[in-house]
Amino acid sequence: MQYKNIEIKWLGHSGFLIQHDKINIFIDPFKIGNISEKADLILITHSHYDHCSVEDIKKIIKKETIVIGPADILSQTRQVGDVNFKIAEPGKSLDFKEIKINSVPAYNTNKPYHSKEEAWLGYIIDFSGTTVYHAGDSDIIPEMNNIKVNIALLPISGKFVMDYHEAAIAANIIKPDLTIPMHYDSIIGTINDAEQFVQLCKQKNINAIILEKH
Repeated sequence: MQYKNIEIKWLGHSGFLIQHDKINIFIDPFKIGNISEKADLILITHSHYDHCSVEDIKKIIKKETIVIGPADILSQTRQVGDVNFKIAEPGKSLDFKEIKINSVPAYNTNKPYHSKEEAWLGYIIDFSGTTVYHAGDSDIIPEMNNIKVNIALLPISGKFVMDYHEAAIAANIIKPDLTIPMHYDSIIGTINDAEQFVQLCKQKNINAIILEKH
């Protein structure tokens, strides 16, 4: 899907490839199959196997690739080999050429799976004025009140993250130009959840679409 100066491809579950000016940024690749593109940047939100997948990182990494993620994934990325790894923390920003990556918190408020103390992440990526928020594995959190972006990628499956009702509320808080559901159709969550999310967003006058898996 083309949006302004970026191309967004959903890779399944919470995985995305965002392309800008011949730069490939992968986020949480998981079970991506055979893919021809190699990563300039790989952003990992947290250490759970369906977000930090060594097998999938190996498919897309090249010598120059930079991997960005929380400190606790360092041991996992070392299984890939000699990785150029940069630690991301909530509130910390990193730059890559003209792209700015802002790390924001991602956590559960009423479940035990992703605690705030873990300092796991979502990302706001600024592509020369076009902004994308990947929420990671999160519930509705107070920090969302301060997030203003063009595109929001939100988990909708429930149990470990927001369900589609809650995700629609989160979308209404953020009010992006476009929101895209994720974290479904793999381990947990169904296409029906994604469709329900889109309908709820439309009721709130929020543009939402489902991407076909790349």
